[in-house]
This record gives sequence, C-alpha cells and structure tokens, in this order.
Amino acid sequence: MSAEPRINDRIRVPEVRLVGPSGEQVGIVPLAKALELAQEYDLDLVEVAANARPPVCKLMDYGKFKYESAMKAREARKNQAHTVIKEMKLRPKIDPHDYDTKKGHVVRFLKQGDKVKITIMFRGREQSRPELGYRLLERLAEDVQDLGFVESHAKQDGRNMIMVLGPHKKKTEAMAEAREAQAARKAERLGRGGASDEEPAERPAEA
Repeated sequence: MSAEPRINDRIRVPEVRLVGPSGEQVGIVPLAKALELAQEYDLDLVEVAANARPPVCKLMDYGKFKYESAMKAREARKNQAHTVIKEMKLRPKIDPHDYDTKKGHVVRFLKQGDKVKITIMFRGREQSRPELGYRLLERLAEDVQDLGFVESHAKQDGRNMIMVLGPHKKKTEAMAEAREAQAARKAERLGRGGASDEEPAERPAEA
C-alpha cells in the first residue's frame, strides 16, 4: 500500500471535513464542493486523516508540501547522531606515560560525544589480581568525570575486564560545537590573512 495520501480525484467519499489553506475549519462539505474550492484556489485537495468520519481533507499545494517535507527529512538525516562506541585497551600494569596517552584518547572520544568501552587485558598471573583492573578503571573514570560517566560498571569477561563510559554531552551537541569551532578557526585564519595583506602598504618608501 502507498504511504502517500489520496489527493483530488483519488478521494472516494461522499463528503469530507474541509480545512482551508491557512488551517481554518471550513466544515463538512460534499466532496464535489471541496474539489470545486480546490480549483478556485488553484490548490490540491489532500486527505490528511483518512480514518476520521468523515475523512479530513486540506487545501494545499501538494507538490510544494512534498518538496518541503523531503528537505526536512534530508536535513534531519544529515544532523542525525549515530551512537558510536570506541574501544580503548589497557594493561593492568600500564606505565604512567602510556596511561596519559590512552586517557587522552578517551577524553577526545568523550568530547566528540562517543561512548568508550575500556578493556583491561590480563595475562598470566595478572588474572589472579583483578583488583589491579578495578583500581585502574576507577582511576580512569575519576580522571574523566567532567566529560563522561560510568554507564556500565567494571565486570570480568574471561581474561578481560570491561567498563563502558558514556559522554555527558550528546552527540548532536558535540557535532554542533565542532562545526562552530571549525568556523571560528576559519574566520581567524582569514583575519590573519587580511592583516598581513595590509602590512606592505604601511612600510615607508626606501630612499
């Protein structure tokens, strides 16, 4: 079945509840009268509530309505935020420099509005000391608490221990801020370029 509404001659009922071009309620009128009004206004008669009794129809420019609806749907898809889960793997006995590097990646992911799955990988005898993994995950969660929260607490999964961090900032907000920052950087570069173009004119002429 077509998802599109019936319009004009495809409407097959004796009478309709008519809504005018500006949303005003015209009332219940015979279908022939509604079609006549549509011709007078040079508009389409569009069935907007087929299950009502009688069906509700509106006078509108259906071609324009379809175009605007398609543009809105396209814009919504463009701005749609897809949830992304990044993964970061750490060892329980990680050295300070490596920890700072990994933490930096987690910070970047959270700022982008992405979730982060943190995996602690145990090897050999390390498996007998799960508290090392718990402490490391607690430390990381505390270090990035301004940007994210623990969405899924640490749990053992075979040889690994897993925790999921969720961002405080929504993906759509992060995307909007990134676009604003990019526009600001572009404006700043253009501003610097404009200033440098004027410098030669200010130099005094050589003798």
